[in-house]
Amino acid sequence: MSSCLPKLTTVLLSHRLGALFILTISFVFFASVMFYWRTGEDAEGQLYSSPAEIRCAHSVPSPPHPTAGGPPPSPGDVFFVETSERTNPSYLFMCSVESAARTHPETRVVVLMKGLASGNASLPNNWAFSLLSCFPNVEVRPLDLTELFSGTPLAKWYLQAQQRWEPYFLPVLSDACRITIMWKFGGVYLDTDFIVLKNLKNLTNALGMQSQDVLNGAFLSFEPKHEFMELCMQDFVDNYNGWIWAHQGPELLTRVFKRWCSTSKIQNPMSCKGMNVLSTEAFYPIRWEDWKKLFEAISSSELHRLLKNTYAVHVWNKLSHGTKLDITSQAFLAQLYSQFCPATYTKMKKDSEEQSRPAM
Repeated sequence: MSSCLPKLTTVLLSHRLGALFILTISFVFFASVMFYWRTGEDAEGQLYSSPAEIRCAHSVPSPPHPTAGGPPPSPGDVFFVETSERTNPSYLFMCSVESAARTHPETRVVVLMKGLASGNASLPNNWAFSLLSCFPNVEVRPLDLTELFSGTPLAKWYLQAQQRWEPYFLPVLSDACRITIMWKFGGVYLDTDFIVLKNLKNLTNALGMQSQDVLNGAFLSFEPKHEFMELCMQDFVDNYNGWIWAHQGPELLTRVFKRWCSTSKIQNPMSCKGMNVLSTEAFYPIRWEDWKKLFEAISSSELHRLLKNTYAVHVWNKLSHGTKLDITSQAFLAQLYSQFCPATYTKMKKDSEEQSRPAM
């Protein structure tokens, strides 16, 4: 009997330890399930969340108090669109969004990106999205093109366009997105190669003149369901030709506006039937032919004089993207970065210093 007692004690202890182990595992499993269930419940319907790796030393300031007697800001968001699969925004892309966020602190700035998968609430882990998290008025969302074009004349076009190859498909897709967004939601649309200098919300049913007798859709500001945008969508389909550069973009806006105003020549600036064409200096103070001036040094006083009547500067990224910029210089573009997107400028300066540092 005495020899059986130690064996019995060992068996009982092993069972107690086993039971305790099972209880511990069960508790951890239950807690994990509850955590992920609550996390999923909280994330439902949320926008993408940004990884917070950058200190927000340059976040958007508090919204200014409205000026007494001034016109109320027009409704609608500020939209940027990325129609490629890219999810690693460039410095210029980030400067565009940052400058818009700073000049529109009371307005939602929506960045739509085709490369983001629907249903995933986490953004790619890179510095750009970390920086965007510093701006409370910036929202990043996936671009669902089928949903965007639904209920418009472009729905059938997009379905067919995916079944063929065209040389300028991404620019054409961007042209389609901007006029559809303006018609459906209204607000302000900007290309991702703009640096915004001033608030744009007092501009309604407007676009900019690029050059003599040519309009450009890199900036658009419209009320939702505006007839002009509806006509643009219909012309996009009726006169479609994806093999001619700019046919679905500047040329489309120009020909529709001429029909809208029953004119053969567009004045600079011009207003017609509730539509406003702004002068070239409003958004295109540097002509596309002169894009290299963006990389030339300019005095602060000359820069101020040149941009006195400018809302935003178009950088012509298609032409300028391969040109090296000395971010610490007095180049036109470097000064714009420094003044209007200081967080992006700080990142660019830091990266430039690290690249120029000799290898150990």
